[in-house]
Amino acid sequence: MSDKKARFRQQYPAAFFLDKDQPDELTYFLQDRGWIEPYESVLSVSKPGEGNMNYVLRVKTEAQTFIIKQARPWVEKYPQIEAPVERVAVEAQFYKLAAGIPELRPFVPALLNFDSSSYILMMQDLGIASDYTEIYRSAEPVTPAELVDLLRFLSGLHTIEIAPDQFPANQSLKELNHEHIFRYPYLPDNGLDLDTVQEGLAEIALAYKQDEELKTKVEELGQIYLSTGTTLIHGDYYPGSWLKTASGPRVIDPEFAYLGRAEFDLGVLVAHLMMARTPDTAIRLALDVYERPPGFDPSLFHGFCGAEVIRRLIGLAQLPLDLTLDEKAELLAWARSNVLE
Repeated sequence: MSDKKARFRQQYPAAFFLDKDQPDELTYFLQDRGWIEPYESVLSVSKPGEGNMNYVLRVKTEAQTFIIKQARPWVEKYPQIEAPVERVAVEAQFYKLAAGIPELRPFVPALLNFDSSSYILMMQDLGIASDYTEIYRSAEPVTPAELVDLLRFLSGLHTIEIAPDQFPANQSLKELNHEHIFRYPYLPDNGLDLDTVQEGLAEIALAYKQDEELKTKVEELGQIYLSTGTTLIHGDYYPGSWLKTASGPRVIDPEFAYLGRAEFDLGVLVAHLMMARTPDTAIRLALDVYERPPGFDPSLFHGFCGAEVIRRLIGLAQLPLDLTLDEKAELLAWARSNVLE
């Protein structure tokens, strides 16, 4: 038994453990739940991509192909970081809500089944697709048409009228995200050697770790992030959560969703466009499409945007960026001014 499986079994002895190397066990699980017909069996299992938070597989049977994913009590990419398994219920609820809204339904995969006892989702397979993280390397920049679609989805999401009791608080995952956005990057000794990311980055980062004015403002932003708002947000709206399909961009992985501030989603989106060297003209045109909800605060949007740039450049969740040290230094200075102003 693998270390991960033993760790999972210890905490959740009655739950099914998803494993691509155990197709027969997966067949029994799917048949037992009624998710596939008795005559069906798992013919092949593959990874549709590299997941960050969850364990994700593409499953093919005699009759269908679908995506199945499991939340485990850790971050899949960083198993040393604990994460609440209840995040999968948040994702399921997000997909259910989106399916009932005509403007959002085409942009998300259909939720086919959900097993709350094993923290497993079964979802529509959107076909051959890739996420948008290639835009960081400028190999395949996001097109204006794709940006328009991504902003239209965000506009529709942020205008949903929803009561606080209609969506999970997702507090545990918010607190985990808060730690990595608003605290961890600024700790003087957080265990991350930034020179292993890029030689010279640690010295540049030191100025931001010692910037008390910046850290005070970031702490204020963090408290706003932790508070409960009135707008349903995706919570992790960056290129890794966008899928490039034959039918256009699609949105996945809403496990960080909660009722918060629209400014956070928009700030994260623009932060990643900046790190991908997207031309300012393209960003401005896309922002013109976004319909700001009542009470939208531009200064808060800029603050969240700056905080996201800083945490991605000097925090743990590094990106496949193709930036020189000078370009990172320039972006960090830009981000600081956004946070402070």
